[in-house]
Amino acid sequence: METVLSSFSNELTSLVQRISPSVVAVHARRHFPSSGVHWGPDLVVTADHTIAREEDIRVTLPDGKALSASLVGRDPGADIAALKVAGLGSPAASFTHDKPALGEFALVVGRSPDSGANASLGIVGAASGSWRTWRGGRLDQYIRLDAMLYPNSSGGAVVNARGNLLGIATSALSRVAGLAIPAADVTRVTKELMEKGYVPQGYLGIGVYPVAVPENLKSKLALQNTTGILILNVEKGGPAENAGVLLGDLLVSLNSTPIEKVEDLQSFCASGVIGKPVNARFIRAGALIEKSIVAGERPQRGR
Repeated sequence: METVLSSFSNELTSLVQRISPSVVAVHARRHFPSSGVHWGPDLVVTADHTIAREEDIRVTLPDGKALSASLVGRDPGADIAALKVAGLGSPAASFTHDKPALGEFALVVGRSPDSGANASLGIVGAASGSWRTWRGGRLDQYIRLDAMLYPNSSGGAVVNARGNLLGIATSALSRVAGLAIPAADVTRVTKELMEKGYVPQGYLGIGVYPVAVPENLKSKLALQNTTGILILNVEKGGPAENAGVLLGDLLVSLNSTPIEKVEDLQSFCASGVIGKPVNARFIRAGALIEKSIVAGERPQRGR
Protein backbone atom coordinates (compact mmCIF):
# COMPACT_ATOMS: atom_id res chain seq x y z
CA MET A 1 0.00 0.00 0.00
CA GLU A 2 1.39 3.38 -1.00
CA THR A 3 1.80 5.83 1.85
CA VAL A 4 2.08 9.61 1.74
CA LEU A 5 5.84 9.33 2.27
CA SER A 6 6.33 6.73 -0.45
CA SER A 7 4.26 8.80 -2.85
CA PHE A 8 6.35 11.87 -2.04
CA SER A 9 9.54 9.84 -2.53
CA ASN A 10 8.34 8.59 -5.90
CA GLU A 11 7.52 12.15 -6.99
CA LEU A 12 11.03 13.31 -6.06
CA THR A 13 12.59 10.39 -7.92
CA SER A 14 10.53 11.21 -11.00
CA LEU A 15 11.50 14.87 -10.74
CA VAL A 16 15.23 14.12 -10.57
CA GLN A 17 14.93 11.79 -13.54
CA ARG A 18 13.25 14.57 -15.53
CA ILE A 19 15.76 17.28 -14.60
CA SER A 20 19.06 15.36 -14.61
CA PRO A 21 19.33 14.98 -18.44
CA SER A 22 19.79 18.77 -18.58
CA VAL A 23 22.63 18.78 -16.04
CA VAL A 24 26.26 18.13 -17.00
CA ALA A 25 29.57 17.92 -15.17
CA VAL A 26 32.01 20.78 -15.89
CA HIS A 27 35.77 20.16 -15.67
CA ALA A 28 37.48 23.54 -15.27
CA ARG A 29 39.32 23.24 -11.95
CA ARG A 30 41.53 20.83 -10.05
CA HIS A 31 40.42 17.91 -7.89
CA PHE A 32 36.69 17.77 -8.67
CA PRO A 33 34.30 19.14 -11.30
CA SER A 34 31.32 21.42 -10.85
CA SER A 35 27.92 21.14 -12.47
CA GLY A 36 26.34 23.03 -15.33
CA VAL A 37 22.89 23.40 -16.87
CA HIS A 38 22.15 22.92 -20.58
CA TRP A 39 20.69 26.41 -21.14
CA GLY A 40 20.39 26.73 -24.91
CA PRO A 41 21.62 25.17 -28.17
CA ASP A 42 25.25 24.15 -27.56
CA LEU A 43 25.24 26.35 -24.43
CA VAL A 44 25.98 25.42 -20.82
CA VAL A 45 25.86 27.83 -17.87
CA THR A 46 27.68 27.25 -14.62
CA ALA A 47 28.93 29.09 -11.53
CA ASP A 48 31.84 31.34 -12.48
CA HIS A 49 33.84 30.66 -9.31
CA THR A 50 34.29 27.04 -10.44
CA ILE A 51 36.11 28.12 -13.64
CA ALA A 52 39.76 28.05 -12.56
CA ARG A 53 41.14 27.87 -16.10
CA GLU A 54 39.94 29.32 -19.38
CA GLU A 55 41.37 26.61 -21.64
CA ASP A 56 41.11 22.83 -21.73
CA ILE A 57 37.56 22.90 -20.35
CA ARG A 58 35.46 19.77 -20.78
CA VAL A 59 31.93 18.72 -19.94
CA THR A 60 30.68 15.23 -19.20
CA LEU A 61 27.19 14.49 -20.50
CA PRO A 62 24.58 12.29 -18.81
CA ASP A 63 25.54 9.39 -21.10
CA GLY A 64 29.19 9.66 -19.97
CA LYS A 65 30.44 11.23 -23.19
CA ALA A 66 33.02 14.00 -22.74
CA LEU A 67 33.02 17.08 -24.99
CA SER A 68 35.37 20.05 -25.24
CA ALA A 69 33.99 23.41 -24.20
CA SER A 70 35.09 26.97 -24.88
CA LEU A 71 34.50 29.87 -22.51
CA VAL A 72 32.08 32.36 -24.06
CA GLY A 73 32.31 34.82 -21.21
CA ARG A 74 32.06 35.23 -17.47
CA ASP A 75 30.56 37.61 -14.95
CA PRO A 76 32.33 37.17 -11.59
CA GLY A 77 30.01 39.68 -9.92
CA ALA A 78 26.94 37.53 -10.54
CA ASP A 79 28.97 34.26 -10.43
CA ILE A 80 27.82 33.21 -13.91
CA ALA A 81 29.90 31.71 -16.73
CA ALA A 82 28.73 30.62 -20.18
CA LEU A 83 30.33 27.75 -22.11
CA LYS A 84 29.94 26.87 -25.79
CA VAL A 85 29.90 23.11 -26.32
CA ALA A 86 29.94 22.01 -29.94
CA GLY A 87 27.82 18.92 -30.47
CA LEU A 88 25.74 19.43 -27.35
CA GLY A 89 22.63 20.17 -29.38
CA SER A 90 19.39 21.60 -28.08
CA PRO A 91 18.47 21.51 -24.38
CA ALA A 92 17.46 18.11 -23.10
CA ALA A 93 14.53 19.65 -21.22
CA SER A 94 12.48 22.81 -21.42
CA PHE A 95 12.37 24.71 -18.16
CA THR A 96 9.66 27.05 -16.97
CA HIS A 97 11.15 29.76 -14.77
CA ASP A 98 9.52 30.43 -11.41
CA LYS A 99 10.02 33.01 -8.71
CA PRO A 100 10.67 31.43 -5.30
CA ALA A 101 8.18 31.24 -2.49
CA LEU A 102 9.56 31.30 1.04
CA GLY A 103 9.42 27.83 2.55
CA GLU A 104 8.74 25.91 -0.67
CA PHE A 105 10.78 22.83 -1.47
CA ALA A 106 14.00 23.40 -3.40
CA LEU A 107 15.74 20.49 -5.13
CA VAL A 108 19.37 20.91 -6.20
CA VAL A 109 20.42 18.59 -9.03
CA GLY A 110 24.11 18.29 -9.93
CA ARG A 111 26.32 15.84 -11.75
CA SER A 112 29.60 14.04 -11.14
CA PRO A 113 31.32 11.91 -13.80
CA ASP A 114 31.95 9.29 -11.11
CA SER A 115 28.62 9.06 -9.29
CA GLY A 116 26.35 10.44 -12.00
CA ALA A 117 23.44 12.69 -11.15
CA ASN A 118 23.11 13.71 -7.51
CA ALA A 119 20.43 15.59 -5.66
CA SER A 120 19.76 17.29 -2.34
CA LEU A 121 16.46 18.51 -0.97
CA GLY A 122 15.73 21.50 1.21
CA ILE A 123 13.58 24.61 1.22
CA VAL A 124 13.85 28.20 0.12
CA GLY A 125 15.03 29.59 3.44
CA ALA A 126 14.95 33.24 2.41
CA ALA A 127 13.58 35.11 -0.59
CA SER A 128 13.79 38.86 -0.98
CA GLY A 129 14.31 41.59 -3.55
CA SER A 130 17.25 42.80 -5.59
CA TRP A 131 20.65 42.91 -3.95
CA ARG A 132 24.32 43.52 -4.66
CA THR A 133 26.66 40.56 -4.19
CA TRP A 134 29.95 40.93 -2.34
CA ARG A 135 31.59 40.29 -5.73
CA GLY A 136 29.99 43.45 -7.12
CA GLY A 137 27.17 41.94 -9.19
CA ARG A 138 23.52 42.88 -9.12
CA LEU A 139 20.87 40.15 -8.86
CA ASP A 140 17.11 40.61 -9.08
CA GLN A 141 16.41 38.36 -6.09
CA TYR A 142 18.13 36.94 -3.04
CA ILE A 143 17.31 33.21 -2.83
CA ARG A 144 18.86 31.34 0.10
CA LEU A 145 18.78 27.56 0.03
CA ASP A 146 18.43 25.50 3.17
CA ALA A 147 19.72 22.48 1.26
CA MET A 148 23.03 20.63 1.22
CA LEU A 149 25.42 21.77 -1.49
CA TYR A 150 28.02 19.13 -2.29
CA PRO A 151 31.49 20.05 -3.67
CA ASN A 152 30.18 19.65 -7.23
CA SER A 153 26.71 21.17 -6.69
CA SER A 154 27.65 24.70 -7.74
CA GLY A 155 26.30 25.34 -11.21
CA GLY A 156 23.60 22.70 -10.83
CA ALA A 157 19.89 23.23 -11.41
CA VAL A 158 17.68 24.45 -8.56
CA VAL A 159 14.03 23.53 -9.10
CA ASN A 160 10.86 23.64 -7.03
CA ALA A 161 8.40 20.83 -6.42
CA ARG A 162 6.70 21.54 -9.75
CA GLY A 163 9.98 21.03 -11.58
CA ASN A 164 10.18 24.71 -12.52
CA LEU A 165 13.60 26.30 -12.51
CA LEU A 166 14.44 28.74 -9.73
CA GLY A 167 18.04 29.20 -10.87
CA ILE A 168 21.49 27.65 -10.60
CA ALA A 169 23.23 26.80 -7.35
CA THR A 170 26.27 28.58 -5.96
CA SER A 171 28.26 28.28 -2.77
CA ALA A 172 30.34 31.42 -3.45
CA LEU A 173 27.98 34.34 -2.86
CA SER A 174 27.26 33.75 0.83
CA ARG A 175 29.36 32.66 3.78
CA VAL A 176 26.38 31.17 5.62
CA ALA A 177 24.42 29.16 3.05
CA GLY A 178 24.13 28.12 -0.55
CA LEU A 179 22.17 30.40 -2.86
CA ALA A 180 20.31 30.12 -6.13
CA ILE A 181 21.31 32.60 -8.83
CA PRO A 182 17.85 33.54 -10.19
CA ALA A 183 17.00 32.06 -13.58
CA ALA A 184 16.04 35.48 -14.95
CA ASP A 185 19.49 36.82 -14.07
CA VAL A 186 21.17 33.80 -15.66
CA THR A 187 19.25 34.45 -18.88
CA ARG A 188 20.00 38.19 -18.82
CA VAL A 189 23.72 37.78 -18.08
CA THR A 190 24.14 34.92 -20.55
CA LYS A 191 22.63 37.05 -23.32
CA GLU A 192 25.19 39.77 -22.62
CA LEU A 193 28.03 37.24 -22.46
CA MET A 194 26.98 35.79 -25.81
CA GLU A 195 26.96 39.26 -27.35
CA LYS A 196 30.11 40.77 -25.80
CA GLY A 197 31.91 38.15 -23.75
CA TYR A 198 31.48 40.25 -20.62
CA VAL A 199 28.79 42.24 -18.82
CA PRO A 200 29.16 45.97 -19.54
CA GLN A 201 29.10 48.34 -16.58
CA GLY A 202 28.31 52.03 -16.54
CA TYR A 203 31.21 54.40 -15.98
CA LEU A 204 31.46 58.03 -14.86
CA GLY A 205 35.25 58.32 -14.71
CA ILE A 206 35.63 59.35 -11.08
CA GLY A 207 37.58 58.15 -8.05
CA VAL A 208 35.64 58.59 -4.82
CA TYR A 209 35.66 58.21 -1.05
CA PRO A 210 32.66 58.34 1.31
CA VAL A 211 32.52 61.24 3.77
CA ALA A 212 29.95 62.61 6.19
CA VAL A 213 27.76 65.51 5.10
CA PRO A 214 28.11 68.31 7.69
CA GLU A 215 24.93 68.82 9.71
CA ASN A 216 24.74 72.53 8.84
CA LEU A 217 24.79 71.68 5.11
CA LYS A 218 22.16 68.96 5.53
CA SER A 219 19.84 71.49 7.13
CA LYS A 220 20.70 74.35 4.79
CA LEU A 221 20.30 72.28 1.60
CA ALA A 222 17.40 70.10 2.86
CA LEU A 223 19.32 66.89 2.19
CA GLN A 224 18.37 63.40 3.34
CA ASN A 225 21.95 62.13 2.98
CA THR A 226 23.98 61.34 6.07
CA THR A 227 27.01 60.81 3.83
CA GLY A 228 28.01 61.48 0.25
CA ILE A 229 31.01 60.48 -1.83
CA LEU A 230 33.86 62.92 -2.30
CA ILE A 231 35.43 63.21 -5.77
CA LEU A 232 39.14 62.48 -5.35
CA ASN A 233 39.97 61.90 -9.00
CA VAL A 234 38.44 62.92 -12.32
CA GLU A 235 39.68 60.90 -15.25
CA LYS A 236 40.97 63.02 -18.11
CA GLY A 237 38.58 62.88 -21.04
CA GLY A 238 36.07 60.83 -19.05
CA PRO A 239 32.32 61.42 -18.74
CA ALA A 240 32.60 63.38 -15.48
CA GLU A 241 35.34 65.73 -16.73
CA ASN A 242 33.38 66.36 -19.92
CA ALA A 243 30.42 67.38 -17.74
CA GLY A 244 32.47 69.81 -15.66
CA VAL A 245 32.84 67.78 -12.44
CA LEU A 246 35.74 69.02 -10.27
CA LEU A 247 37.97 67.55 -7.58
CA GLY A 248 36.42 68.16 -4.18
CA ASP A 249 32.81 68.00 -5.38
CA LEU A 250 30.63 65.93 -3.04
CA LEU A 251 28.24 63.67 -4.95
CA VAL A 252 24.90 63.23 -3.15
CA SER A 253 22.51 61.84 -5.79
CA LEU A 254 22.20 60.40 -9.30
CA ASN A 255 18.82 60.71 -11.05
CA SER A 256 17.28 61.56 -7.66
CA THR A 257 18.72 58.34 -6.13
CA PRO A 258 20.68 59.22 -2.96
CA ILE A 259 24.34 58.21 -3.17
CA GLU A 260 25.81 57.69 0.30
CA LYS A 261 28.46 55.03 -0.21
CA VAL A 262 30.62 53.55 -2.95
CA GLU A 263 28.25 50.55 -3.27
CA ASP A 264 25.41 52.93 -4.16
CA LEU A 265 27.48 54.28 -7.05
CA GLN A 266 28.38 50.75 -8.18
CA SER A 267 24.74 49.64 -8.09
CA PHE A 268 23.69 52.68 -10.10
CA CYS A 269 26.35 52.04 -12.73
CA ALA A 270 25.14 48.44 -13.06
CA SER A 271 21.56 49.52 -13.81
CA GLY A 272 21.69 49.99 -17.58
CA VAL A 273 22.81 53.63 -17.74
CA ILE A 274 25.43 53.34 -20.49
CA GLY A 275 24.98 56.07 -23.11
CA LYS A 276 22.25 57.81 -21.11
CA PRO A 277 22.41 61.28 -19.52
CA VAL A 278 22.57 61.11 -15.73
CA ASN A 279 21.45 64.01 -13.56
CA ALA A 280 24.10 64.28 -10.84
CA ARG A 281 23.78 66.54 -7.80
CA PHE A 282 26.87 67.74 -5.95
CA ILE A 283 27.72 69.99 -3.06
CA ARG A 284 30.26 72.54 -4.23
CA ALA A 285 31.37 75.51 -2.09
CA GLY A 286 28.41 74.99 0.25
CA ALA A 287 25.79 75.02 -2.51
CA LEU A 288 23.95 72.35 -4.48
CA ILE A 289 24.80 72.15 -8.17
CA GLU A 290 23.61 69.81 -10.91
CA LYS A 291 25.55 68.32 -13.80
CA SER A 292 24.33 66.14 -16.66
CA ILE A 293 26.82 63.31 -17.20
CA VAL A 294 26.51 60.95 -20.15
CA ALA A 295 27.53 57.59 -18.67
CA GLY A 296 30.14 55.64 -20.61
CA GLU A 297 31.08 51.97 -20.58
CA ARG A 298 33.72 50.93 -18.08
CA PRO A 299 36.91 49.92 -19.94
CA GLN A 300 37.66 46.19 -19.71
CA ARG A 301 41.09 45.10 -18.60
CA GLY A 302 43.00 43.62 -21.47
CA ARG A 303 40.52 44.96 -24.03
